Amino acid sequence: MVSKEGYMDIQALYRNGVSVRAISRKLGLHRNTVKKHLMSPDFPQYRKSKRRESILEPYTPMIRDWLQEDDYRATWILERIRRAGYPGAYGIVRDYVRSIKQHNRRLAYVRFETEPGRQAQFDWADFQLVEPSGRTTTVFAFILVLGFSRAVYAEFFERCTLESFMDGHMRAFRYLQGVPAECLYDNLKHVVTGRDASGKPIFNAEFLHFAHHYGFTPIACPPYSPWTKGKVERPIDYLREHFWRGYRFSSMAQANEDVMRWLAETANRRIHGTHHRCVEERWREEIPKLGALPAADYDTSLKAFRKVYRDCQVSFNANRYVVPHRAVGRRVMLKVKNGLIRIYHDQDLLASYREPQGKHHVVADPRFYEALRADKEQLRRKYGRSKGKATRGLTIGSLWVDVHHRPLAEYEPYAQGGVAWNS
Repeated sequence: MVSKEGYMDIQALYRNGVSVRAISRKLGLHRNTVKKHLMSPDFPQYRKSKRRESILEPYTPMIRDWLQEDDYRATWILERIRRAGYPGAYGIVRDYVRSIKQHNRRLAYVRFETEPGRQAQFDWADFQLVEPSGRTTTVFAFILVLGFSRAVYAEFFERCTLESFMDGHMRAFRYLQGVPAECLYDNLKHVVTGRDASGKPIFNAEFLHFAHHYGFTPIACPPYSPWTKGKVERPIDYLREHFWRGYRFSSMAQANEDVMRWLAETANRRIHGTHHRCVEERWREEIPKLGALPAADYDTSLKAFRKVYRDCQVSFNANRYVVPHRAVGRRVMLKVKNGLIRIYHDQDLLASYREPQGKHHVVADPRFYEALRADKEQLRRKYGRSKGKATRGLTIGSLWVDVHHRPLAEYEPYAQGGVAWNS
């Protein structure tokens, strides 16, 4: 079976001009399998199956950590995991340690120059602000650098969210006038959610869809090896020293306007210390080699699914939002971005609201309840076997159930026993 990462490998190789037959040999797949995934616009879908967990599984994180520290022998590792409760045999430990060591030996950390359009490198950088009150706050810079030309894009954000991470990529690709074949990242949670037993990265599913939409392959650096992203580490220092030092911060919008001017006038016009040419000249050579931008931007809204209650409301972030009564009982999707909530059922936009300040608000378009009251079919339904979905309390002008209150003394006989609860 082909994983999402394997699917991305097939697409990347084909984009680079590798034939179906060569991809088949390289990845160990049948040619028909390669063709099927090249023709499919979406990731492969599989049924979830319960995987039998190895008895070594709970101990693999500590084994990988030890092997990052030193080249320990499998017998040394076996002794220590047995103290931690490992009940298995030596052979399983020996084979796992061998696989990790073979993987580590294949890693080569050498300086190399990438061909035009091949790779970009990304990183976040934090910058400190001292407010007039003396309180220190932090803003974050999104930085993406093209490996061949060293053309750089930078943008400031208040927080390092997945939404800002993907928005930064979209604006960077537009600024750089194309999409590189691959992007190199640290093991940040927006890219890598974990690693499997062999140490191979498990990518964030939402970001994989984003990468597929733009046609690039995400690559995660090996753990504890920041030197593999040297092309972006140095521009962070350059940004600190040549833009941020002495800068008078007034607002996020102004800072982003100023940094864009600095990129155009200074950073991307400098003579680079590695290739000894003007960055802008090399960038113009690289643009034709970059991938084309997609026809439409990726929707980077936060997505959440909710069920519509009987009162025509959905709950999100401790507030409730009213939708048309035809959606009662259905599962709807909320798309949240920049304080705007859009509520969909399939492709049908049901409602749009601005998020209120604070919690425990009910946000409603009055037309939705007016339409409910005008729905005669709903009003004709009786409670019992064919009770209406969204009309409880409507006949008395309220959508809240009128509950009968009794004094607590009436319940004493039930608590003492001798009286049937359902009498």
